[in-house]
Amino acid sequence: MALLSAVLLLLSLFAHPARADEEFLDPAVAFKFSARIVDGKTISITYDIAEGYYMYRERFAFKADGATLGAPQIPPGKVKYDETFAKNVETYRHSVTILVPVQSAAGPFTLVATSQGCSDKGLCYSPQESTARLMAVGGAALAGPPAAGAKSALALGTQPAPADVSVAGAPGADAAATAAVVPAAAAPVAAAAPAAAEGSEMGRIESALKGRSLFVIVPLFIALGLGLSFTPCVLPMVPILSSIIVGDGARGNRSRGFALSVTYSLGMAIVYTALGVAAGLIGEGLSAALQNPWVLGIFGLGMAGMALSMFGVYDLQVPAGMQSRLTMASNRQSSGKLAGVFAMGAISALIVGPCVAAPLAGALVYISQTRDVVVGGGALFSMAVGMSVPLILVGVSAGALIPRAGAWMDSVKKFFGVLLLAMAWWLVSPVLPAVVQMVGWTLLGLGYGVYLLRQRGTLLPKVIGAVFVIFGTVQLVGVATGGRDALAPLSHLTGSADRHMKFARIKNSAELDAILANTGGKTVLLDFYADWCVSCKEMEKLTFVEPVIQQKLANTITLQIDVTANNEDDKAMLKRFGLFGPPGIILFNAQGQEIPASRVIGFQDSGKFLKSLERLN
Repeated sequence: MALLSAVLLLLSLFAHPARADEEFLDPAVAFKFSARIVDGKTISITYDIAEGYYMYRERFAFKADGATLGAPQIPPGKVKYDETFAKNVETYRHSVTILVPVQSAAGPFTLVATSQGCSDKGLCYSPQESTARLMAVGGAALAGPPAAGAKSALALGTQPAPADVSVAGAPGADAAATAAVVPAAAAPVAAAAPAAAEGSEMGRIESALKGRSLFVIVPLFIALGLGLSFTPCVLPMVPILSSIIVGDGARGNRSRGFALSVTYSLGMAIVYTALGVAAGLIGEGLSAALQNPWVLGIFGLGMAGMALSMFGVYDLQVPAGMQSRLTMASNRQSSGKLAGVFAMGAISALIVGPCVAAPLAGALVYISQTRDVVVGGGALFSMAVGMSVPLILVGVSAGALIPRAGAWMDSVKKFFGVLLLAMAWWLVSPVLPAVVQMVGWTLLGLGYGVYLLRQRGTLLPKVIGAVFVIFGTVQLVGVATGGRDALAPLSHLTGSADRHMKFARIKNSAELDAILANTGGKTVLLDFYADWCVSCKEMEKLTFVEPVIQQKLANTITLQIDVTANNEDDKAMLKRFGLFGPPGIILFNAQGQEIPASRVIGFQDSGKFLKSLERLN
């Protein structure tokens, strides 16, 4: 808890710029906009107004790109006498719903709503433009990206001009008093995801974060992190940490293993938290930006370098010159080793970062909507602490169990060296062609397997060698016969490849809207996928292949968007649905409306996913 308190203190220091604006809410938070079609030809526009804020009736204006609108039906507001302009104005508090008729629409269209509101504390925001992608077919709005040319200061990330801001609730720009300026957001805020169902995992996460109590948030996210620690996203860090401890040499003991594992975990947790806070503030995930050949290549080379140290090519430690800058401890070799372990933990956060699960998604959405770095960052750090628990246990046990120096110790170090090479290849595989991936696994499996089989000694190394030879042979047969899936190299021969779910690929919002506008009475499933997304591969190999799942989706249009490239269309689609990265599954009813509280974030096995699909009925 002392460590957690220290990190939260650091987060609070970084949060000072945001706290300077905390007296006044972000306009997107103070005046929450939503729109939907209520009867096939009428738009219902609602503004949820925060306590202590109000909006002006005369400042509402509506237009549409792709549709003709009728006169808006604005309910009467509460009359307020404005001393500055010596006239009565109508205002709204808490909420206001406006109905706008749609006279004609050729298909999906973009609604642009203009509004202005003020705070009781004497500050008025510049007029804001909010957009929504709609279809005149009934049901909920499809929240799309901002329309081209939108002039909202929040959307564009620009500072409102002083003339657009007034004091004492004056709706115009002619206020005699000095104008107060609302600092613009540093970046666009991600579209808010629909509220999660109460009692669901996302619902509990949202409720805890909105409560802002660290006494509730910290233990909850530690427990959630512990659950995530057994997923394929975190498990790759176990051989990395084990290799570090084994490479530390003959002085292995529980205290030394504990120190190394805590140092490694702390590096991972701090960088993981920093990446998450940055993603939340920016309003989009950083996973795709990190999954490029340069970043993965550098990390892969670093892992290969660690493997060479396991093979005895050199002794891995931080150079003496760098050690003096990193630590003031007198034992420079020991402190240098810890500094290097901390750095490896920090870099390992890149392994965990791309895995989007419900707890991470909840924390990122919370940060993007509230800009609350302390609570959001505390949740992320607590989750990283939970994910580190197995790593620390491995560190303690490895520190006590590793053998003393000798031939056996050399064999153990070589084994972990091979594991590090496998980790390096696994990390760079998303940016490599499938054939190259399989050739690499073939060489690694056959090379190490034959090496072990040729060694003299006990039975265990030969058994391990046989396993590696079989693995390499399967990869070789697969690639030689046309297989292109390293995770299932023989699937094309066994026929299991035919069991995979068939998705229709789409590229952007326009293609999605065209399908949603003409579903033919079928429900729709939209899957966000990326080549570097481990949980996406899990869903593909373990969940979508189940006959019961495919039978459930027999009357559903299954769509998939591949966001591996992270181009502008990919970013727009993620932002449209308030997602920070894959995996994410959106369910729509037969009218093309998103089904409330039905989103699937992160991996779900077939049983849990089948329950999620019950909402399609």
